[in-house]
Amino acid sequence: MTTRLFKNARIFTPVDAGAPAAGKDQGNLRILEQGALVVENGLIADLGETDAVRGRIDMGMLDEVVDCRGRTVIPGFVDPHTHLCFAALREAEFDLRMAGTPYLDILKQGGGILSSVRAVRAASEDDLFETSERHVLAAMRLGTTTLEIKSGYGLDTETELRMLRVIDRMGRETPLDVVPTFLGAHAVPEEYRGRADAFVDLVVGEMIPAVRDQGIARYCDVFCEEGVFSIDQGRRILAAAREAGLGVKIHADEVHDLGGAGLAAAMGAASADHLLAASDGNLLQMAEGGVTAVLLPATAYSLRKPYARARHMIDAGLPVALATDCNPGSSYTESMPFVIGLAVINMAMTPAEALTAATLNAAYAVGMAKTVGSLDSGKQADFLFLDGDSPTILAYHAGVSPVAAVFKRGARVF
Repeated sequence: MTTRLFKNARIFTPVDAGAPAAGKDQGNLRILEQGALVVENGLIADLGETDAVRGRIDMGMLDEVVDCRGRTVIPGFVDPHTHLCFAALREAEFDLRMAGTPYLDILKQGGGILSSVRAVRAASEDDLFETSERHVLAAMRLGTTTLEIKSGYGLDTETELRMLRVIDRMGRETPLDVVPTFLGAHAVPEEYRGRADAFVDLVVGEMIPAVRDQGIARYCDVFCEEGVFSIDQGRRILAAAREAGLGVKIHADEVHDLGGAGLAAAMGAASADHLLAASDGNLLQMAEGGVTAVLLPATAYSLRKPYARARHMIDAGLPVALATDCNPGSSYTESMPFVIGLAVINMAMTPAEALTAATLNAAYAVGMAKTVGSLDSGKQADFLFLDGDSPTILAYHAGVSPVAAVFKRGARVF
């Protein structure tokens, strides 16, 4: 057993009360000006002011003492919505969007998600792993210690299962905890153009049973949007996934108020993500149903769309999480510090609310809050050193990463 003491740290952590932090509680942080952490075998064994912690332990039993010298310490980021498993970039598509071509029009022309599908189908499993691993490790260097990765660039059973194997391998061969999500209903593939219901039959009748039998995915997601999948189609897919033992999530109301937020509430989803166009009534249903709102400000930034109404959601008692949505098309960034900065500057979140959104609430959105998301005894010792006096530095120092060091289970990984 290895025991380490991290002393003289300025610790800022959300308070885990057993549920995602909502309303005024989202901005509540526990602050220890002269804090200390005791780490035993990768878990936090004790946490408090340095003098008090030192009084509770046998200093002679320590394997290492780390003097943090007043560094700001926060939990490692949890990124609860990514598409980090892909095979090729889409720079030409970026040029089209900057020239004014709407994203859904690019998708209709066979670009967007369908372009990534062609690249992933053509890639070997090892090539797909190597490309994806580079982005996962880049996310780690920017402070992410746990992240969700979706499939969804296969859109056939064989390739979706291959993607999930790569995602599972990512969690075994990198230091990060990885939550795999099946997103077979990410778009209607070209071979099913004009036959969306037939493709839904494939997802429900073949893909979901195969994903269940494979045993890797923890969640099933669906992209409910005009021109992609309808609310009725999404309900059918999520019901089949839930029957197969998977948790459910939904890409909801990104461009149009289709009612995805209401569907998430009705299905008891872990999260509804995007929500740029969600109505007040459906957001209230989410709050009443305990669904976490996962907001993706880097996507709004990249698509030059109005940002989701984070301030309204928090004031209405809806727990808000933040994610990168890292993907090769609409949000090519692995940086949670960038996302936090966008949330504070453009979405009227306080730095404390944004920190909770990027850690504790994000952990609840992917079912990982029992082990990560806050600095508490019994949880994993996943934490960051920041170059700043408080978490405010994440938004204040724009365009750079203030993450000076990353620790996963108490070991420095960057």
